[in-house]
Amino acid sequence: MQETIIALATAPFKSALAIVRASGEDALILLSEVFSTTIDLSKDKNVYYGYIKNEDKIIDQVVVITYVAPHGYTGENAFEIICHGSVGIANDIISLFIKHGARLALPGEFSERAYLNNKMDLMQVEAVNDLISARTEEARNLAILGLKGDDSKLVKPLREKIADLLALIEVNIDYPEYEDIEIANTKKIIDAAKSIKVMIKNLIQDGLKAKVIKDGVKVMLVGHTNVGKSSLLNALLGEEKAIVTAIEGTTRDIVDGEVNHKGITFHFYDTAGLHDDTSFIENIGIKKARALVKEMDYIVHVSDSNNFEPLSFKVKSNKIIKVVNKSEKIKDKDKNKDYIYVSAKRKEVKPLFDILLKKLNLKEEDFHSPSINNSRAIGLLSQIDKDMDKVIKDTSLGLPIDIISVSLQDAYAHCLAILGEDHNQDFEEEIFSRFCVGK
Repeated sequence: MQETIIALATAPFKSALAIVRASGEDALILLSEVFSTTIDLSKDKNVYYGYIKNEDKIIDQVVVITYVAPHGYTGENAFEIICHGSVGIANDIISLFIKHGARLALPGEFSERAYLNNKMDLMQVEAVNDLISARTEEARNLAILGLKGDDSKLVKPLREKIADLLALIEVNIDYPEYEDIEIANTKKIIDAAKSIKVMIKNLIQDGLKAKVIKDGVKVMLVGHTNVGKSSLLNALLGEEKAIVTAIEGTTRDIVDGEVNHKGITFHFYDTAGLHDDTSFIENIGIKKARALVKEMDYIVHVSDSNNFEPLSFKVKSNKIIKVVNKSEKIKDKDKNKDYIYVSAKRKEVKPLFDILLKKLNLKEEDFHSPSINNSRAIGLLSQIDKDMDKVIKDTSLGLPIDIISVSLQDAYAHCLAILGEDHNQDFEEEIFSRFCVGK
């Protein structure tokens, strides 16, 4: 029997109302022990009004919503108490139920029970957390698609394609003497594996685009001192986030901020100016900037002229955007078409945003289409792609089909893992630990 868990489902702050949620086989029995109104266990869902009482003492006047298994979020007997928004009242209600045999829920435990009771698959569970974490309307819309199960539907054709190829090979292994079965010849296996790889490539490309919409883009401003990086940061953010002075080396540490531009959250990082004659504190800032480079999606190399000093760290060339600040001082005839010209002083930063959006290559449909867009699932797709490479290689080498079958079985298992159909406990614990208590 699943023990009853209980938790506060709203933020632990003073508010007009708060919600206490509980779930478990005996949840409604525990509720009936402390609630002044009789609970009807024959109805799937009902709403009640009454008092939560600790013996003869009234704790609060509340509204209660009950869910009879298998209905409701978790698939178990459950209830939600809508009480007044005093933290003290909510805590007293939770303590009362713990006294009667419930226990405090762990982070994500309600969603975990919904998953284990087949109310949602693992991608839908992750969409719940994405929806909670969404900071823009665009990210929220993508999370809702995942919550509805639209993202999960993208995995099923891939799973069927792998299963079909695996079945073909297995039947050739088990029944080689039958003449009427389809022969798993080299061309057929390789063509099927290549077709699967095309599906995976498209899923990953779409997923990475959606991941940008969901998580945003990290952009670091680097360059020598006094080229106007801090002023540029302020202009990009539309606020005075960084201190700006004429004194060389004003920025000692990393200053960051974010802005939503055309549906994309840009995370900008201003860094200490790169130069040789630095103080001890400036050196710390420069080292922190260099360490952060690996996490960045783009590096904006800022200069105040057409002469760019070489960067003192390695970064892929397609990640670098060369930006000339103080463009108001440069005549049009002297401008280089390979650089982006902006003026932090005049707040003329549109050219930088335009090049960033161009590099992202997002289309309108990317903001509204289902996709496999979390790192775990994208990683599993990449692993399936490697499994297919192994299938193609082993088939080309003429290895026995029972050897080829092993790679296909791995691919199928990785496909099941995307939806959580293999119930990998390590994966599950890692995912649910990111949730807040009460969800």
